[in-house]
Amino acid sequence: MKKLALLLVFVGLLASCHKKTVPVKTEVVTIKRTPLVVIDGLGRVITPKSQLPTDEGIKADYGQLERSFTPEQKANLMARHKMIPPRVLYVPKEYSKTSLKGDYCVYKKQFWYWKKSDGLFYLDEVYYK
Repeated sequence: MKKLALLLVFVGLLASCHKKTVPVKTEVVTIKRTPLVVIDGLGRVITPKSQLPTDEGIKADYGQLERSFTPEQKANLMARHKMIPPRVLYVPKEYSKTSLKGDYCVYKKQFWYWKKSDGLFYLDEVYYK
């Protein structure tokens, strides 16, 4: 009787293993949003308002934003950091951090940007004053 039960278990295992099951591959598409340069250090518009996400509630006035650094500020930035960083960034929530002073992000592991009421991040004044 034991041999018969063992034989049935063996045949059952063999029968269950002969079918090849392949899981269906589902392709997951994730859109990874990255920080965008809105206004560069020379005052040029890099990302127009139409390309900014609408779900964030950004109220940017491009007329005021389109200013470059003064020649003195540019010289100060070049002497200190060997580059002129962007003035204004758009940063998704997953990349921003919160402190007691407000929301901020660190750009290129060097420059701190702070979020203002219009929803965009502005370069900290410490770098160019």
